Amino acid sequence: MSAITVVGVGADGWSGLSAAAREALDAAEVVLGGARQLGLLPERVTADRVPWPSPLRPSVPGLLERFAGRRLAVLASGDPMFHGIGRTLLECGVPAGSLRVLPHPSSVSLACARLGWPVEETEVVTLVGRPLESLHAALYPGRRLLILSADASTPARVAGLLADGGYGPSRVRVLEQLGGPAEAVREGVAAHWSLPPGDPLNVLAVDCIPDPDVPVDAPRPQLVPGLRDELFESDGQLTKRHVRAATLAALGPAPGELLWDVGGGSGSIGVEWLRAHRSCRAVSVERDAVRAERIVRNAAALGVPRLRVVRGAAPAALAGLVAELGCPDAVFVGGGLTVPGVLEACWAALGPGGRLVANTVTLESEALLTQWYRRHGGELVKLAVAHAVPVGGFTGWRQAMPVTQWSVVKGGGDEGSGAGVSGADEVVGGAK
Repeated sequence: MSAITVVGVGADGWSGLSAAAREALDAAEVVLGGARQLGLLPERVTADRVPWPSPLRPSVPGLLERFAGRRLAVLASGDPMFHGIGRTLLECGVPAGSLRVLPHPSSVSLACARLGWPVEETEVVTLVGRPLESLHAALYPGRRLLILSADASTPARVAGLLADGGYGPSRVRVLEQLGGPAEAVREGVAAHWSLPPGDPLNVLAVDCIPDPDVPVDAPRPQLVPGLRDELFESDGQLTKRHVRAATLAALGPAPGELLWDVGGGSGSIGVEWLRAHRSCRAVSVERDAVRAERIVRNAAALGVPRLRVVRGAAPAALAGLVAELGCPDAVFVGGGLTVPGVLEACWAALGPGGRLVANTVTLESEALLTQWYRRHGGELVKLAVAHAVPVGGFTGWRQAMPVTQWSVVKGGGDEGSGAGVSGADEVVGGAK
């Protein structure tokens, strides 16, 4: 493949480019970019200017093939490798060695320079092509957030989410056209947001301030597993917080890993897996349509709308997941253990080193897990939790139903490498 030069452009346009970037654009025969970016080029750039179609990603392979053999340059906003077209090109199969990337300071670097915020201590959330609800996972008292806006409507939408989510007093600054001659800063308070839409090229800076009237002991999200049960909408099919914390510890999420949550219930295991790291992936499989929609709502409310929900009964609902997503790194079975073929399909889908964790409260499922424990090893434990409750004028313990948990790591010699079963409906990111 011929080399592709990717040039980062700021709001200052041609005047802000390095000599190397200008030379690359002068020498190009074709320049791909957004309409706004292409409009920043002077007449001296004689290359054919080709705007990206929408949607962008599906069009990339065809455009690269169309212009193969010609000197090709691609324009990006700021740093092409920071939530930019550089990553898209790599994900579409362009070898890293075929890319010559000439970055411009990113909007994050420019914003932190204006605000006096250390870049390494500032959390960045992108809402470009991402659901607004993704912001929920970053909201903590006292945090400073930089939000990459999708368009001019983003500031008002973010202010509304902050106000509704208990962060109404938060200071919100809109930094527009950073680095350009029209650079401007507007600000307001989330709960009283009245600013009209401004420039679509903007970054939001948020100082997270909680509502003072929220009780200090109110349920709140946290970084470690074991969120309060009240944070989940549920009909009772919920892995309770103490057992959930132990279950997540057994599953052991790590960056980039994929979880299958089979028998999703309220989706709490998948939600907490995704909250462990922004690159974690999860699929929640739930046969009940009402519960499947509830899982979607819980995922959005807790900042992980990327949770994928497959509606259908296992093992049939697991069809095609391995072929599409690869082998899961971990599987949790929270329901349907005694359904023929469920454990077999989950075990077969795991590759060497994959983890399987199953919980049950029934004797029948416990007997089944005991058989699998004898066959494959692992760890079989009984989890018991008791809560202090009033007993007349005194206090006593109320025992919850004990949970039997089997956890195991699949060895390289264990048979099975991919489930092949049929049929399921799907709910993705909150929409059927």
